Amino acid sequence: MNDFAVMWDWLSFAVRWLHVVTAIAWIGSSFYFIALDLGLVKRPGLPEGVSGEEWQVHGGGFYNMRKYLVAPASLPEHLTWFKWESYATWLSGFALLAIIYYAGADLYLIDRNVLDVSVPVAILISLASIGIGWLIYDVLCKSPLGKNDTALMLVLYVVLVAISWGYTQLFTGRAAFLHLGAFTATIMTANVFLIIIPNQKIVVADLKAGQAPEPKLGAQAKQRSLHNNYLTLPVIFLMLSNHYPLAFGTRFNWIIAALVFIIGVLIRHYFNTMHARKGNPHWTWGLSALLFVIIMWLSTVPEVLTGERRVSAVEERFVASTHFAAVRDTVMGRCAMCHAAEPAYEGIRMPPKNVELDTDEAIAAHAREIYLQAGQSHAMPPGNVSGMTEDERRLLVTWFEEAR
Repeated sequence: MNDFAVMWDWLSFAVRWLHVVTAIAWIGSSFYFIALDLGLVKRPGLPEGVSGEEWQVHGGGFYNMRKYLVAPASLPEHLTWFKWESYATWLSGFALLAIIYYAGADLYLIDRNVLDVSVPVAILISLASIGIGWLIYDVLCKSPLGKNDTALMLVLYVVLVAISWGYTQLFTGRAAFLHLGAFTATIMTANVFLIIIPNQKIVVADLKAGQAPEPKLGAQAKQRSLHNNYLTLPVIFLMLSNHYPLAFGTRFNWIIAALVFIIGVLIRHYFNTMHARKGNPHWTWGLSALLFVIIMWLSTVPEVLTGERRVSAVEERFVASTHFAAVRDTVMGRCAMCHAAEPAYEGIRMPPKNVELDTDEAIAAHAREIYLQAGQSHAMPPGNVSGMTEDERRLLVTWFEEAR
């Protein structure tokens, strides 16, 4: 058994699980506080400095929530800070990026038909793009443009569309979508780490020192929080997209990403408006559905893959193996009905996860995945629809472990 490959796959699963759990915690608290903020009502008799209150019922009890625009005259001994959910989500997401896309750069990150670079260069491009994205965003927010929320968000959208296109000129389609999500998520977490929490700490320090906090600190934090609110749904789509080649593996993938940002804004606008008790703009759902139909149509445009891919020495060993002829027959008979340029299995339009296993080179390039998915586990074929036998699974294991 290739223990390292199995352990690495389990590590990927564990970090992905952690990433999902922390993301649920972050997104949940973010959505809750946005809804709470929009639902606050100004009533007579509220203490000085309170901008509004909200009565809520949950878990058999009643809650009376009040918001101070700056801060109360005196602070309680204990304050709950909502920050670690964001930090843990970003850290686990970056770990997952390193485990899958950096460690497996030749397979998942680099498309030599798009940009022929070495693994270190590709990783440096990845890291630089994520960091530079935050700097561009922060400069725009702090510029005079930042005083007009609408104009700022329009400019930021243009930047995101440009970045969407740019990533498709650097990486594989799958990595491009993942990086666009990481780019956006980094902005969101940096907003919390560098703006929202520091501003709140300054306010707390001023209060303890008996000084009046600057209202602009709260306004700046609120603006960044609003941006995070509208960016959340597109980021979730981009993070899930790596499981759906129809999203990332088509010619107009960057346009699909651009439309997803609009859909995310429309859906958040609906809920924000409803929570603010300003009506129910149902039109947002109709427009979102229309845009999604357009996305579906764009995804049907076939991706034309041309050019030759470099074959590594490891892949050459897999092809040269004495077991390869039998392995090829097994894969062609049990897997290629779906994993082919033109899948023969009914209902499958594109190869799952954009993995094609209908040539010797493709089988060798995906040897590790074949070993894990169909050799060490019974994950593939799904439900064993093609009837792969235990002898065939043992063959795949023997082939991989001997050639590796």
